Amino acid sequence: MFAKLESYPAPLLELVAEAKAAAKAIPPLFPLSASVAVNPFLGQSNEPLAVTSARLARVAGTRITPERSLWAEKLDAGEITEADILGALSAIEEQFNVPSYDDVMAAVRQQAAQPKPLPTVAELAAEVSGTDWPGLIEDRIGVWAASHFDQGQALWQQARTGGAFSAWRDFATRDLTPEIHGLKGFGAFVAATNRSHWRAIGRSSERLGLSTEAAATAYHRWLSTMGGWAQYARYLLWDAELKGEQDNAVTELLALRMVFDEALFELYQDQIAEKWAEVVAAHEAPVTHTTDFVIDAVLQEAAERAEQRKLAKRLLPGAARNIEERPHVQAAFCIDVRSEVFRRAFEAQDSGIETLGFAGFFGLASAHTAAGSDVVEQHGPVLLRPGVCSHASEPEKADLTRRYTARAKRAWGRFKLAAVSSFAFVEATGPLYAGKLVRDAMGLGGKGKTDPAPQLDPSLDLDTRIGMAKTVLTAMSLTENFARVVLLAGHGADVTNNPHESALHCGACGGHAGDVNARLLAALLNDAELRLGLREQGIDIPEDTVFLPAMHYTTTDRVSLYEHGLPNGDWASDVKQLQKWLAAAGQLARAERAARLPRANKATDIQQRAQDWAETRPEWGLAGCRAFIAAPRHRTDGADLAGQAFLHNYNWRKDKGFGVLELIMTAPVVVVSWISLQYYGSTVAPQLFGGGNKLLHNVVGGIGVLEGNNGAPRPGLPWQSVHDGECLQHDPLRLSVIIEAPREAMSDILSRHSDVRALFDNGWLHLIAMDDQGKLAWRYDGDLNWSPIQTGAGAERAIAAE
Repeated sequence: MFAKLESYPAPLLELVAEAKAAAKAIPPLFPLSASVAVNPFLGQSNEPLAVTSARLARVAGTRITPERSLWAEKLDAGEITEADILGALSAIEEQFNVPSYDDVMAAVRQQAAQPKPLPTVAELAAEVSGTDWPGLIEDRIGVWAASHFDQGQALWQQARTGGAFSAWRDFATRDLTPEIHGLKGFGAFVAATNRSHWRAIGRSSERLGLSTEAAATAYHRWLSTMGGWAQYARYLLWDAELKGEQDNAVTELLALRMVFDEALFELYQDQIAEKWAEVVAAHEAPVTHTTDFVIDAVLQEAAERAEQRKLAKRLLPGAARNIEERPHVQAAFCIDVRSEVFRRAFEAQDSGIETLGFAGFFGLASAHTAAGSDVVEQHGPVLLRPGVCSHASEPEKADLTRRYTARAKRAWGRFKLAAVSSFAFVEATGPLYAGKLVRDAMGLGGKGKTDPAPQLDPSLDLDTRIGMAKTVLTAMSLTENFARVVLLAGHGADVTNNPHESALHCGACGGHAGDVNARLLAALLNDAELRLGLREQGIDIPEDTVFLPAMHYTTTDRVSLYEHGLPNGDWASDVKQLQKWLAAAGQLARAERAARLPRANKATDIQQRAQDWAETRPEWGLAGCRAFIAAPRHRTDGADLAGQAFLHNYNWRKDKGFGVLELIMTAPVVVVSWISLQYYGSTVAPQLFGGGNKLLHNVVGGIGVLEGNNGAPRPGLPWQSVHDGECLQHDPLRLSVIIEAPREAMSDILSRHSDVRALFDNGWLHLIAMDDQGKLAWRYDGDLNWSPIQTGAGAERAIAAE
């Protein structure tokens, strides 16, 4: 048994604290089965961009702002103005020594130097020995970790008892590869380490001369060298903390990585000790920004202000459609930017169509068991623990049959992928797959499966279900004037041969498709007894209103209706008309998206490429996202937002106590910030935060993808998801959050949620208040302060006068 942390000596406890802080500085990598967008700067949200730029330059040697040539092009084109740059300079004057306008304009024509990280011991040893020690360490950790963290892909697995560090010690003491390359006695060296990874960190820190001050960024540096393995371990910590538990995988990986450098230091100490002492001294120095980092932050801010000006013009009042007193159809879609294109196309079909935007899990964060599965899927935001349980409804006999079939498929899949049998499998059964390969190569494949209807845990009593329904409808701003048909459209992607398929599904559903949540809510709201309870709560749903669940396939803009199992009623003609409108809207949406996708010359190409196993860009996902708008639909109705805005319905006048506003600012806003910043990070720092080249991907352990055949999983988005081969398809801009609500209410919410406030105070998100005329009127300046947004020709003069 290991000693409790409290029994460790005080100096070690200080290092433990620094190790835990370094673990939190790493973003989590969610597994492929339920991949969601992650803010790669999650551990740096309490500091501004210029400081994080300096930090990541030190620990990872990467820039986290775009090349200045991008901003030079926008300046030359008149997209970024003098007023934008002056405004950006004004915004940071209390944080930094502000450069002059002339300094910024001179620097934008000069390419900033590529930073170099502080070297590890392994890198110093490689310089004096000519042996690629960093590469060998990456390879050996990868070989071990691929087995240790495997989620069922491999037949051969290492023992997992005792935690990651203990399992690695057992592996490393038998691994002769380091010794063959010259690290003599490494197995014995590892065997002599303490079984407590905390004590191993303490010993390595002592032998390498690390003070507590140096440990902070030194630990971060070592973790950054392990890429996706450290990030997957961070996911395990995230998941454990969400359940009220603890996981040490990140710090255990740190310990084993430090053991490698400790052993190398003993081998090469005479040659590298002096240089390593300089590195330690550099780690001890506080992270400080340089003028170059501040200038890059100013240019970034200026570009985002320029984009906000363009958005304000698109949202000019007066463009909204006239909707009939009682709509023919109300359709709730996910706030996802891909829904914006379809919503516009759908609304164009008839003046009686009204659409709403709401988080795609529809307020029901469910732990769901699919048909024939023994896996519980988290159909809700990863920020939340599931609030309800659900499962597919089917007879017990059919369920058992499906379960046996599912297990057989998993066994068959493992047989295909296993090291022992994979080549024999190809030789024996390859010809049988010839037809399928031809169909997929021509984009003629298809899926078309439908799970049985899901149902909530029957133990939920009526009062609980009434409360859930009221909360959801209130949050949707849908409490009156119900249409005959209310469409609840979840969304998902239908693609072939794409390891990142779950990343194209609904992020609010934990990387799963949103059909389960839509069908659960529809069943809840179609219940006659529940409606009687809602009426007593002040929400009167007419008897002729039906809630119809649907699935919006974002790759093809096809919408499938789940009309079977609806309550008795005469909605056949309504559903038939709805199907015609949806089909026509799909045509319009596909035509709009085809203009942006490479090699998609017409709308029909969109439908084919989704099932093409060789297609690297079945859709653009959320590339291009740059704004989140929470306001009544008539503020954005009629505006072409080009699939770049998250749209959430919100009417603050109906929100007594601003509970819905608080929910929006602390849940959907945080989720979309993760999405926006993942796209940003994958664009500006693809080597650190990007997913690499899809053409070189190999799935490892069911966790992530390797770029090649060894190393660490690549986090973030593949390059093909943000670049079309000629230019970027995601403009690297931080998200602008626009909310129509009183500023005082928003400030009050920020004052009570420090983590959310940090995102805005440090510029990772922008917050803008929309006034009662639909104009972008006030900008949040941080520290709970607001300033009016200057518009028109006087804006530049007003800023210059300051």
